[in-house]
Amino acid sequence: MHITQLFVVILLIGLKLSEVVGDCSFNKSQSHCTCSLLDLENGGNLFQCLPAFVFELRGGNLEKYVGFASSTVNQQVLDILQTLQVTKIVFGDLLVPEVLLAAVMKFTYYMRITDIEFESCTFLGNASWFQMDRLILPVSSLRFHNVTSASLADRDKDFAHLSRWLETLQNLTVTQSQVTYIPCSIGKVFRTLRYLDVSENHLQDQSMRPSFCQGAFPQLQVLKLHRNNLSSFYTMCEMLHQLEKLVHLDVSQNDLLAIPSSSCQWQPSLLILNLSTTGLDHITLPLPPNVEVLDVSSNNLHALDLALPFLKKLHLSNNRLHAVPSAKNYPALEVLSLDGNLISYLPRDELQSLRHLQSLRAGRNLYNCSCAGASEIQALASMESLMPDWPQDYTCESPSHYQGTLVKNVPASVLQCNKAIVIIPVTVLLVLSCLAGIICFARRKAWSG
Repeated sequence: MHITQLFVVILLIGLKLSEVVGDCSFNKSQSHCTCSLLDLENGGNLFQCLPAFVFELRGGNLEKYVGFASSTVNQQVLDILQTLQVTKIVFGDLLVPEVLLAAVMKFTYYMRITDIEFESCTFLGNASWFQMDRLILPVSSLRFHNVTSASLADRDKDFAHLSRWLETLQNLTVTQSQVTYIPCSIGKVFRTLRYLDVSENHLQDQSMRPSFCQGAFPQLQVLKLHRNNLSSFYTMCEMLHQLEKLVHLDVSQNDLLAIPSSSCQWQPSLLILNLSTTGLDHITLPLPPNVEVLDVSSNNLHALDLALPFLKKLHLSNNRLHAVPSAKNYPALEVLSLDGNLISYLPRDELQSLRHLQSLRAGRNLYNCSCAGASEIQALASMESLMPDWPQDYTCESPSHYQGTLVKNVPASVLQCNKAIVIIPVTVLLVLSCLAGIICFARRKAWSG
């Protein structure tokens, strides 16, 4: 095989990429090359992509290249691979025989690739991964999105061959891939994994125990379980308690039951918790004691009365709150989102008592624009950069003559809003005038007598 053809074969995971002008595009500013897999004979303008840091291969069936799995590559080609600048490879819309994938993955050992992604791919069959035994690849981030493969069950031997590499992996994403659970033995392989995203799969409460068994993912800091089939916040608390270094947990868009008070305690390391769009109508303990960011937006909450002294960001958008939560519960608050609720009044003094508050979103509420209500909101809005959604999202719901009016356009002068300032002095003057008149009348009558 000619060295140029062989170079192309290795670079594109063992394929004789055949393309013509226009089928490989190179974005020089982003150092990103995208190629389509075609069944032609010319290597074409692939070499314009040699300076690329990101290489993307899309579209095709790789079954006809499965013979490459048994071929050998000479040292000259391996030397070429070591000179390439590519650090990320993306495979999309491909049918990939696993035996071919196993044979080719070892070539990343000679390259600078740190990120590999598979999007909308189907992995065919099973393969032995013994060729990867004891190899530590430079790849630290692995992403699968909308992929189909054979079950991971009973594949401990394969993962044993990959363990030297997988135990160094830092980031793993497996989304929209019909994952129902993670075998305990596989979780234990990922000894240094920091980031795990298994969103948009089919994980259930009963699959949490084997997936996050004792000893699995011991260094995990970020866990995203967004949009699965989870229902019990309490079960999650119990099953994830062994993740002693967990900092960020996202369980949004799961249909959770109301959170009851319980004895389960979250790890003190947990600082960021996303419970948005989970259908909750009330929240009691337990919540992580040191939580700094809490997102409970797009739920059915009528109130939130929890003392969270370390909380810095509180997202309560799109709930059913009728009043602003008590500021004394959140003394460290920096960001507060209250937009899209049923709030009629913003208590200026209480909100100003939050000394660290930098951002307040409170638009799309049902504001009572009586003079006191409008003036309080206008006073808050006068604080520089505090309300990023002001004035366009602040309209009056009542009184009726102001309904639909922007709050900023409601007159709120001292004389208009504090009629007592005018009425009391006028009343006093009238009373004094009457008294003076009576006295004058009495004196004249006395003199005339």
